[in-house]
Amino acid sequence: MTSFRFVHAADLHLGSPFQGLAMKDAAMADLFIEASRKAFSALVDQAVERKVDFFIVAGDVYDGDWKDNKIGLFFNREVARLERAGIPVFLLKGNHDAESVITKTITLPKNVSEFPVGKPGTFRLDHLKVALHGQGFAERSATENLALGYPKPEAGWFNIGVLHTSLTGREPHAPYAPCSVEDLRSRGYDYWALGHVHDFEIVAEDPLVVFPGNLQGRSIREQGAKGAVLVSVEDGRVTHERIIADSARFAELAVAVEPEDDIPAVLRRVEGALETVTAGMEGRPLALRIRLHGKSRFSREFTARAEDFRDEVQAACHRCHEDIWLEKLEVRVEPETAGGGAAADALGLEGLIPMDAFPPELLADADARIAEIAARLPGGIGAGDLALGDDAEALLAEARDLLLSRATRT
Repeated sequence: MTSFRFVHAADLHLGSPFQGLAMKDAAMADLFIEASRKAFSALVDQAVERKVDFFIVAGDVYDGDWKDNKIGLFFNREVARLERAGIPVFLLKGNHDAESVITKTITLPKNVSEFPVGKPGTFRLDHLKVALHGQGFAERSATENLALGYPKPEAGWFNIGVLHTSLTGREPHAPYAPCSVEDLRSRGYDYWALGHVHDFEIVAEDPLVVFPGNLQGRSIREQGAKGAVLVSVEDGRVTHERIIADSARFAELAVAVEPEDDIPAVLRRVEGALETVTAGMEGRPLALRIRLHGKSRFSREFTARAEDFRDEVQAACHRCHEDIWLEKLEVRVEPETAGGGAAADALGLEGLIPMDAFPPELLADADARIAEIAARLPGGIGAGDLALGDDAEALLAEARDLLLSRATRT
């Protein structure tokens, strides 16, 4: 059996609008939009430099339908670089770029082959004795087990299955093309190139079943290094290594607040904690979520000066490193003493403001109102998990603390 190497990538999500970031900081959103493209260009650089024999993308090249042809032209430019290097590319449509989703087209170079969507198809590289089997998504939602319909392996060849799937479930990813590892093994292939799940995962070793993860983190749920997988096959022995290609990252940082900490003290704690974050940047810009927790007698001052406080924390980030951007500041700091009841009494609101848990009916009403607001936000900005940046309980608590802080200010 011949020796060869290939790149296995998935979930490029080119054209992702980063709407959540855009609501907070347009410049930060633009940085991450550009990062998605830089990541793919960097991966193409690696493929050309390492002289791989072919290149697989297991679904979701695009994030959704194009507003114009710019993203299609970008992808065409990059795969044309692979063509000039003599590297064939095999694409499979996932849920984000299903046949029913992408309505615009740009003619791609001749080195690009796309798996069919109506039934499984096979591409053969005769000189390597490699057969690639796959089926893309015709519709955005694929609920059937596609793997069981894949063909028998080519005897004496190295067989690769390409599939966009959630397997038996990978939260929070939608359950598309569900199947089990045993379903994959039943096909008798030598390697399974999976897509859809955005975390790198070696699912099984015999045969090797791999989620390479997405190429660029797109939200705070997608932290750490991102990239693709370089697979090497020599005399039937399969090895792999990660290729890190991302151009920007997300991270979280928890900072404990002490009872006597005022805003300057908190900023000093934040700066001290940031030293642990910079090592993970590896020269890349970072969108950082900072969560303050604990108790402080100044907690309501944090709420009353929320905008200025956030800007101060952003300034603290930049004092530590010029490329740390505050994605969100979560203030989960409780009052050191129970002064809320006295403040409510001072306002004549005793019994009207819950000081502990909010009643279920109030939370339900708040959820309904949030949904109404989210539906009216432009450009689908409110379509995320937390359209207004926090859940109903957190938003109500913030409103309560803001009211009480103003009642107790001197």
